[in-house]
Amino acid sequence: MKTIKLGLLIFFSMLSAMAVQAQNWQLVWADEFTNGISSDWVFETGTGSGGWGNNEQEYYRQQNATVSNGQLVITAKHESYGGMNYTSARMKTQGKKSWRYGKIEARIAMPSFQGIWPAFWMLGDNIGSVGWPACGELDIMEHINTGGTVYGTAHWSDNNNAYASYGGNTTTTVTSFHSYSIEWDASFVRWFVDGVKYHEINIANGVNGTSEFQNNFFILLNLAVGGNWPGFTIDNNAFPANMYVDYVRVYQDAGTAFTKLVQAESYSSMLGVQTETTTDTGGGLDVGWIDTNDWMAYNSITVPTTGSYLLEYRVASVGGGTLSADLNAGSTVLGTVAIPATGGWQNWTTVSKTVTLNAGTYNFGIFAAAGGWNLNWWRITKQGTGRLSTPEETAALKEESRFDIYPNPATTELNIISSEEAQKKIRIMGSNGAEVFNGRAFNGKIDISNLPGGMYIIHAVDNGKSFNKKFLKK
Repeated sequence: MKTIKLGLLIFFSMLSAMAVQAQNWQLVWADEFTNGISSDWVFETGTGSGGWGNNEQEYYRQQNATVSNGQLVITAKHESYGGMNYTSARMKTQGKKSWRYGKIEARIAMPSFQGIWPAFWMLGDNIGSVGWPACGELDIMEHINTGGTVYGTAHWSDNNNAYASYGGNTTTTVTSFHSYSIEWDASFVRWFVDGVKYHEINIANGVNGTSEFQNNFFILLNLAVGGNWPGFTIDNNAFPANMYVDYVRVYQDAGTAFTKLVQAESYSSMLGVQTETTTDTGGGLDVGWIDTNDWMAYNSITVPTTGSYLLEYRVASVGGGTLSADLNAGSTVLGTVAIPATGGWQNWTTVSKTVTLNAGTYNFGIFAAAGGWNLNWWRITKQGTGRLSTPEETAALKEESRFDIYPNPATTELNIISSEEAQKKIRIMGSNGAEVFNGRAFNGKIDISNLPGGMYIIHAVDNGKSFNKKFLKK
């Protein structure tokens, strides 16, 4: 959400040299704001540094973000608070959820008047270590002042370590609901309004320093007042002003991209460890008191395709230690990672190791080969895209295609694509693991109209093979 310099790099072509390949988009995360605001959001407060780098005129407060009628409402008010004349809200998934590649989408209706600046955007996970713009920024949607122009922009640090940006825009009725999205892979980022593309940037092979966009990014939503871009003439008669967000959804291509962040305290079982409040980015809990031979297990984590994966661990340690990872109670050892002395139990750093995994669903284990460290979260990310599938991957995808569901998200009914055997006994579990349905699909359909809104897992067995699919009930 920095000042746009349109046309800075003319050499980027808006047209790709090859046809856009169809994506097998699968929903991997969403906040529908049905039952409040997800715990995956972190609220930023105050005025930031230099008005959040833009000389914005508001003081951000969590109280300015509410949920009404299944929609997030960010309200900008004309009121004195913390030395500023306006208040609003700014929220992010930093430290909670982030993704490399995918379709990132939100359905938004926003205000349009002089001095207002709503935004739906992303920043690189490594902003804390490399700063802006070296971390990269993807503005999925920005709007300023009056009218109906919306902007989509990429910001980064080029090969000469100089600031660079490349943006496009289109016009719509911003005060009505529209879906704003990007589709992002290793070669391109493309911007859409209601599924119609209006802008594109080539990031293949890190052209002109765009390698930042091969990393994980987190999502931000905010409603700014004034600043360098919209200016400092503000229509005070337009307050209070609301930005409505019906949903935020993240999809990834099941064949090429995958990332999963697991909070350390969400273990299925453990030996010898305890949890505590963390001061790391995003707050929440970490796992501590880890001694040699202690362990944690995380069940039913699905690796979508065979290939190379990056395992990352968010750790803190006074004297250092050694972490070992394995699958299915040690049947497959994934190797060790040295944990450095970070200078304190709440001084956090990220260590990583690249491993090769076969497609499948596993129980992941984290073992203290040498104790004396804390763990806040760990993450698994598929490495590399745009290659031909191996025979093993092709077989895995064929196996997975034996069971599928639609629509997703669903409102009243799920359609089941599977064998007759799989349809005889279906189980549905809520996000807390509680079983909410145990029965059979009739004529390939299951009535879910009585389920509360939220994320669920549907489970079936076909010829001894277990299948699990996530779906979202609206």
